[in-house]
Amino acid sequence: MDVEQRRARYGRVAEQLRGLFAATSDPTARMATAAAVLHAKIDGFFWTGWYLLRDGALTVGPYQGSLACLVLQAHTGVCWAAIDRGETVIVADVHAFAGHIACDARSRSEIVVPLRDASGAIIGVLDVDSEAPARFDDTDREGLEVIAALIHS
Repeated sequence: MDVEQRRARYGRVAEQLRGLFAATSDPTARMATAAAVLHAKIDGFFWTGWYLLRDGALTVGPYQGSLACLVLQAHTGVCWAAIDRGETVIVADVHAFAGHIACDARSRSEIVVPLRDASGAIIGVLDVDSEAPARFDDTDREGLEVIAALIHS
């Protein structure tokens, strides 16, 4: 699938989520729905879900895929890198990322998008893993940033 087709797919997913989100403003319901739709509709998503900041720790939220790590060690791994940097982090080879937390050894690449509340504060992340190396790029970053922004819109 070329870049334009992938952009169009993300656009369709975002539109579908906007329609579904009209039923509730509850962020947990929205995160669960987004994880399910993304996991089902975007090829190559092996693990799709949310980690939420709770009392200074990143704790797993709604997700689709194999068993998750329940709590991620502070300021370690790709999820914390996205929070600490305040921006999306794309990792082509998780085994080459210093401090990577391997919840499932089959994961090869990862993208993590900060989740912000209505005031703009980071309150968690959208985390997507793939079994394929170098699966994620700027097209994924753009599409997933739009979807993460819908949670608290």
